[in-house]
Amino acid sequence: MRAGVGAARMVEDIIGCKWSLTVLGLIAGGVSRPGAMQRRVAGLTAKVLNERLRKLLRFGIIERQVFAEVPPRVEYRLTTFGRKFDGVIAEIAALDAAER
Repeated sequence: MRAGVGAARMVEDIIGCKWSLTVLGLIAGGVSRPGAMQRRVAGLTAKVLNERLRKLLRFGIIERQVFAEVPPRVEYRLTTFGRKFDGVIAEIAALDAAER
C-alpha cells in the first residue's frame, strides 16, 4: 500500500466505486488484459477502466507488466497485498450474503 494512505481511506475509496470492485474481481478471476476486461463487462468504458486500473496500481493492489511486442501487450495481476485485500473483500461479501 502506498505510504501515507490509511487503510480505511483506501478501503472506502475502492469499495465506494462499483467499477473498482468489478475490475478487482476480473483481475482476481484471471482476466489480465484491459481489452478482455472491457469485453466482459457491459458499460465499462476504456476511460473508466484506465482510471480504475491507475487507482488500483496507486494503492499497490495490482501490478502492471508491459511486454515488448508489436502491438504492445499489457497485463495486470494482483500483488501479494492485492491478494490479501481481495480476501478481505471476499469476507465482506460472505458476511453480506450471510445476513440475507
